[in-house]
Amino acid sequence: MSSPLIAVVGATGAQGGGLVNALLADPQRRFRVRAITRKPGSDAGAALAARGAEVVEGNSDDLASITAAFDGAHGAFCVTNFWEHMSPDRERQQARNLAEAVKAAGVAHAIWSTLEDTRRTVPVTDTRMPTLLEHYKVPHFDVKGEADAFFEASGVPTTFLLTSFYWDNFIAFGMGPKPGPDGVLTFGFPMGGEKLPGVAADDIGGVAAGVFAAGTSLAGQYVPASGDHLTGHEMAAAMTRAFGRDVRYVAFEPEVYRGFGFPGADDLGNMFQFKRDFAAAFQAARPVAASRALHPGIRTFDQWLAANASRIPLA
Repeated sequence: MSSPLIAVVGATGAQGGGLVNALLADPQRRFRVRAITRKPGSDAGAALAARGAEVVEGNSDDLASITAAFDGAHGAFCVTNFWEHMSPDRERQQARNLAEAVKAAGVAHAIWSTLEDTRRTVPVTDTRMPTLLEHYKVPHFDVKGEADAFFEASGVPTTFLLTSFYWDNFIAFGMGPKPGPDGVLTFGFPMGGEKLPGVAADDIGGVAAGVFAAGTSLAGQYVPASGDHLTGHEMAAAMTRAFGRDVRYVAFEPEVYRGFGFPGADDLGNMFQFKRDFAAAFQAARPVAASRALHPGIRTFDQWLAANASRIPLA
């Protein structure tokens, strides 16, 4: 009897790629892997196929396409990427398609990679932070949290995976430290002195693999993916050790961050403010011990830096 099949959306991306890696590296090979990508013929797709994954085409914008990609799967990992298009409406429809597809395909266990709907804490009418696009406080959070209801309504046993700040953002999202006027490397968030839950992006996939291994006992639960909770000053100290040169953290005010002008600055400014102003609840939802119980190899920030500090651009 063959092992159960896990279908992975975004298999060449950060979270999905991490899950594919974790499943393929499992010495017990408890699951077969179906890697879903819009470009199965790409170099990334070919590399996954060479490692033993079944690589198929699937597009979350197309309900028929993603339903076909889930056909015959025991489990499905569902994720959306707001930053690819920055459209809440498109992300909502993608999530709805994923929820409808797991039901139509008869999937036994789904994981939905989600975040808080911040409007439950800070309503659209609340002036503590600006309302964006008329309907949101933190668009890339809010739609994911709203979409939890789609998976609940599907009736498919679903585990809700609460992700954390990607340390990989220091590499690819322009958040890494830069030399200030005095030459000291500096980075900053609107977090004040509060701790920021963080994680290596591919360790999210490791937690997801642990969820599938645990089975539907975790259905209906919110499971965290977090490797460390650190203040900005603690992250700066870790970077100082890793780079061998001083790194300084600056606690910007949210309105300053929102005014930086890069695409998504207002969204991220609100996000950091939410994490700062409601730090206790945000951190409590992401206990590192719970993540480590599912993924014993999950890394701390120091461990991640040991392997990745050289990839962080400093200019």
